[in-house]
This record gives sequence, structure tokens and C-alpha cells, in this order.
Amino acid sequence: MAPSPHSPLLVLAFDFGLRRIGVACGNTLTQSAAPLAVVRHGDGGPDWPHIDRLVRDQSPQQLVVGLPYNTDGTPSELLPATDEFAARLAARYGLPVARVDERFTSREATAELVTRRREGARRHRIAKQDIDSLAAALILERWLEGEQAGG
Repeated sequence: MAPSPHSPLLVLAFDFGLRRIGVACGNTLTQSAAPLAVVRHGDGGPDWPHIDRLVRDQSPQQLVVGLPYNTDGTPSELLPATDEFAARLAARYGLPVARVDERFTSREATAELVTRRREGARRHRIAKQDIDSLAAALILERWLEGEQAGG
């Protein structure tokens, strides 16, 4: 559950994928989230040195991982790998890891970026990395609003 507003926390959120992991940062004081980075994820697993740097530089007190569910609420095929990633984050950094249903966050991120581009607020083409990091910010916003995973 999201902490009380009386104890502000810095939070990092992750949108786990088999090729890329979107990362966002935010805090419980302002109840805001922003895209931060994209971490490579290949055959050798996540780019842990990159995640180490992000955790060291941001000094979060809480981590959040988006859990992939299908539209009907059933677990997606990616859920076991996502659960493993969340467990490794907890073990590696000794921080609490909350889990949030991430359904539709990539679609929402894409739609938001398309709107920004159409309105002239964004000039560059939309890259998959932009979608992944914005999806992580949307996952973090859900957590800040008190949503938890559960399908």
C-alpha cells in the first residue's frame, strides 16, 4: 500500500520487458512521477550495473514493479519473469517492492506521446524507449493513487 503523505518517499518504478525496462521516478510528497530511463534487458538479463547507478543516484526508499495481466485480468506469460525481476530487486537493494497492475500503460503512454507530438509539444518521433519510460511513470502514478496488483 502507498505510504502516508506524512512520510514522503522517493520511489523508482519499473516497466519490465524482455528487451527493455522502462524506469520512472517520483515521490509521495508531490504525488508525481516522471520518466527517467530505459535499461537494456537481453539474453544475459537486465543491465544490473545501469540499474545500480539509477538506484545509487536516486536513493529511493521504495520500488514499484508493474505486473503484466491480460485484458481479462488473467496473468500474462511475462508474469513469472516479472515476479523474478521484482524479487531480485528486493534482494539486491533491500528495499520494499510494491507491485501494480500495469494493464494498458503502454497503450496510454503511446496515446499520450502521440497527442504531445500532434500538439507540437514533442518534435521527435516516438521511440519504444519513450513509451517504456512513460509507461513506468504511469505505473508509478497508479501506485501513488493507491492501486495494487491483483488482477
